Amino acid sequence: MAPATTPSHDVRVRISSFTTTSTALSEVQLGGLSDRPVESPSGNCQSVCCYTPMRRPMLNRDMASAHSEVSAKSAYSTGTDGVQSEDDSAGPLDLGENIDAATFEQILEMDDDEDEREFSKSIVYDFFTQAEGTFQKMDSNLEKRDLEQLSALGHFLKGSSATLGLTKVKDSCEKIQHFGAHKDASGIEDELDDDVCLKNCKTTIEQAKKEFAEVELALRRFYREEGS
Repeated sequence: MAPATTPSHDVRVRISSFTTTSTALSEVQLGGLSDRPVESPSGNCQSVCCYTPMRRPMLNRDMASAHSEVSAKSAYSTGTDGVQSEDDSAGPLDLGENIDAATFEQILEMDDDEDEREFSKSIVYDFFTQAEGTFQKMDSNLEKRDLEQLSALGHFLKGSSATLGLTKVKDSCEKIQHFGAHKDASGIEDELDDDVCLKNCKTTIEQAKKEFAEVELALRRFYREEGS
């Protein structure tokens, strides 16, 4: 019998998959928005959303520290993963309704230093770069009316946002994946009209951008870099 998968192991696997997929889509991650097509998800997804065991990615600490000149110490850091209340007592982590605290806390548990949090910060800031590049590619493919690429991009961003617990961004990207595949929002019913699918994609992309802006602000505050 295969050993049970713990939540901590699960999130490490998803981060490894997230990092591997990021490398494969380097144009998106680094903002070099080439015209090379993104591979569409297959029926049995083996991309970001799969759970193939992989080792934790190596952290380039020079890159992590280069994100900002200011300290990466969390505004909520207490030596644990709780927030710091006015009376200095630790409480549950609360980053707003757009972020699942339990999932994000699993990311924080992977930090070697709970004050500097270089590992989790590098993952989060890589996601910021990825998301911005992916949204630009989505806009470009809306103009091209390329539903297949929109579906693939939605699938990609869905997986990486789920890894960080960004629930609303993940849900919107899943809808984009479905709309691009000629489905309704649930992914169950077919929608054969290209114009309807493109309209649904456009509306949902705008919604996802707003949700991303909200979580980006919350996470920059967490790492004490609001406005940087």
